[in-house]
Amino acid sequence: MQDVLAGLVDIELSPNRSETLTHQLANALREAILKGALLPGRRLPSSREVARQLKVSRNTVSSVVDQLAMEGYLEVAQGRRPVIAAQPLRLARGKSISATATLAPRTSRWAKHLQRSNWPFRDKAPPRPFQTGIGDAREFPHDLWARCLRRAARSAATRQALSINSPALQSALLRHLVIHRGVRAQARQLMVMPSAQAAIELIARVVLDAGDLAWMESPGYGGAHAAFEAAGGRVAGTSLDRAGLVIESGSGRPRLIFVTPSHQYPTGRLMSINRRRQLLAFAASVGALIIEDDYDSEFHYDGRPVAALQGLDEAGCVFYVGTFSKSTFADIRLGYVLVPEAYVDIFGKAQRHSGQIGAAPLQEALAEFIDDGHFAAHIRKMTRIYRERRDHLVRALHAVAGDWLKIDPPSGGMQLVASLGKQIDDHEVAGRMVDNGISLRPLSPHFLGRVTERGLFLGFAAWNAREIEKGAERIGAVLRQYRR
Repeated sequence: MQDVLAGLVDIELSPNRSETLTHQLANALREAILKGALLPGRRLPSSREVARQLKVSRNTVSSVVDQLAMEGYLEVAQGRRPVIAAQPLRLARGKSISATATLAPRTSRWAKHLQRSNWPFRDKAPPRPFQTGIGDAREFPHDLWARCLRRAARSAATRQALSINSPALQSALLRHLVIHRGVRAQARQLMVMPSAQAAIELIARVVLDAGDLAWMESPGYGGAHAAFEAAGGRVAGTSLDRAGLVIESGSGRPRLIFVTPSHQYPTGRLMSINRRRQLLAFAASVGALIIEDDYDSEFHYDGRPVAALQGLDEAGCVFYVGTFSKSTFADIRLGYVLVPEAYVDIFGKAQRHSGQIGAAPLQEALAEFIDDGHFAAHIRKMTRIYRERRDHLVRALHAVAGDWLKIDPPSGGMQLVASLGKQIDDHEVAGRMVDNGISLRPLSPHFLGRVTERGLFLGFAAWNAREIEKGAERIGAVLRQYRR
């Protein structure tokens, strides 16, 4: 008994911890057994002796013994003291491994592709100028949204069995997209997803086989690149000109083409109507499918917005993807995809199978938010605010860093690219910016293959005039450290 008692000496219990004494004792005994401080085959002292040794009640000890016996750490029998159970795990060939042995990780091809990608980008600090991809949550009508959420939550008890895609949200969102983005579809083609990235990932899994070729704009969106490679696709970059993706620059016969025609990511360029028609004709001729990521096209500042590519599609080859997290605020984690009619059934099954489902109350609240006009009103308000912030950032950067940066203001969206000379390493510059309290991204990692331009990718939507001016001053201070 002495060696068993010795194994209990280091167990310290305290009634002042958040855990109960029962939990503390169970965890301590379990750890002592796994580490070998209490050896297999040895008997524990009586519950009275353990209670005396550890200064706890016998009921606490008895409860812990019952729990650890159920988990297999102790063997108990009527009229006998508990015995420490044998812990080694026996393998098929008679070998054994320790219960605490660490196995070398073995991951799937999908995980290996994902591990090698540089997506998602990880910001090293809380949101600060000029982080991309986020709007200004301070300007969102939170009280109106809260009322929509409360009504949706209260109606849960009386709600009929809800499909994974809320019919109310499908109808409300489709009306909005028909009016504002010129899409052509039926409500059943709208699938509500946890995010736009989830939609892109699921499309890749539905349409790509291992070895299939996928085209992407270069520079382009890293999340799509990661999704296509993880699905087993071969990803090739296509170059851009002022009119958008250059079809002739692509190689091979693609199965999937990813584009951001209304506000190219990350350059902000707008794909011309002629180039859109050429792309649709090419996709139909080779049997390719297109993912149109319309990620922040709600915000258009100069001239009339160009209708979505999906609205021109006669062959049924365009998956139209969008998100609410940018047009509202980041905590509304819902995206959506308009699926070509021929893919509705299989995509619905894939959505259910993969669990890519948005919470029902959130969908119902969004349906009300759109139907009551709050969503359109918020878009109008933020379009005015974001246009002012875009112009303010451009002026501020010209004032403090006009000798280093070339800026072509985008006609819409929430971010812009400031081009650097090729002799300046945008990775190094971005790192220095982070050290000086500025969150931005280098442009060069967005290229597939040869890098033809270097620059800084800056978000302007989430930052007011004072924050923009202060951030621009820091950018200028860093760039002045370079000499041409």
